[in-house]
Amino acid sequence: MFLSELIPVSDAKKIISPCLKEPLMEEVDLESAFKRVNAKKVYSNLNSPPFNRSAMDGYAILAEDTFGHSATNPIQLKLVDSIRAGEKSNIELNEGEAIRIATGAPLPSGANAVVMEEYTDLDGNLLNVETAVFPGENVSPACEDFRKGDLVLDNGKLLNPPELSIVASAGFNQATVFKKPKIGVIITGSELVMPKNDLQGAEVINSNHFTLKSMVESCLAVPEMFHAIDDADLVKNMFNRLLKNYDALITTGGTAISKGDVVVDVAHEMGEVLIHGVSLRPGKPFAFAQIQGKPVFMLSGFPVAAMVQFDVFVRDALLKMQGLHVEPLKIQKKVSRKMPSSLGRTDYVRSKIEGELVHPLKIKGSGIIRTMVESDSYIIIPENQEGIFKGEDCVVLPYQSLKA
Repeated sequence: MFLSELIPVSDAKKIISPCLKEPLMEEVDLESAFKRVNAKKVYSNLNSPPFNRSAMDGYAILAEDTFGHSATNPIQLKLVDSIRAGEKSNIELNEGEAIRIATGAPLPSGANAVVMEEYTDLDGNLLNVETAVFPGENVSPACEDFRKGDLVLDNGKLLNPPELSIVASAGFNQATVFKKPKIGVIITGSELVMPKNDLQGAEVINSNHFTLKSMVESCLAVPEMFHAIDDADLVKNMFNRLLKNYDALITTGGTAISKGDVVVDVAHEMGEVLIHGVSLRPGKPFAFAQIQGKPVFMLSGFPVAAMVQFDVFVRDALLKMQGLHVEPLKIQKKVSRKMPSSLGRTDYVRSKIEGELVHPLKIKGSGIIRTMVESDSYIIIPENQEGIFKGEDCVVLPYQSLKA
């Protein structure tokens, strides 16, 4: 029975990892590539910037013309042209001349600096420059960012605004990305109903529907939600149907060994149950199977236990299924009160960070959703540690760092 065969969290993760298939690739327009995972190294088609350009509005000049000059001893230059953004000048700048220039415009031939408009005074076509500038001042040189052929983005990178910007600047309007995995999510439980305010008899609101849908979406995957009553034949038929069309399945409920809990039995009948019970609190009855070559994650029906199991086991797997390998940021804080634990078990304790302290919440059970709302992090007590004393350092995993 699984209750006497609990395996460590680290061992469970090692079992899950090789069951995940390598992600497939697809081309998408850069317009729709936000939060997708880059699948191929990107080498630039262009120099960036492609020319020496003005870093601000002002006047293109020869820096040497201004040497030794100041507000009390200005130099007078002749204005010979004006360049707006998107334009270029065909005039070659000579000694004693200036050309008005907009931010981002190409520096005209002969110029080697830009003086800010604030340090000038224009009188007709005569420009008084009231400061000295050095060669290259206020100029972004060609290839300052990267050159044609440079590697500008590695594979496995999440395409956030900076990454999208550099791909576009390198001359691409499409990106090769890993496909988002399609996840079938089955919420089991004959008692479950969608939200309403007139519950009848033993009905319970199906909060896991919304919890798991949003958690899968937070991993950038695509969920589709289903509900099954506690009937083995129905669950089996649903497994058979969904495994044909989805990259992985997630279930909640039916993982403990008790009458009416059918999910693990169905998984055992259809494939290989590789995990049933982990040394984790909350979330001990986590199960994992491989059926028809697809991973099946079986979570507890209790909402908090399901959330913890998802964060510990499923989140990393869904990210890896789309080529994203990230390690959540863990920080150290001092715990505000003593926390007992048991050797051989990993505890994920809901907690609240306050400055350099972290406060463990008073926990009543794995069905108390309010504790997840009132917390912002997990204190992780590893399996080889028998509790933490007040004031000791502890490992804290902020919920914010779990987001892709």
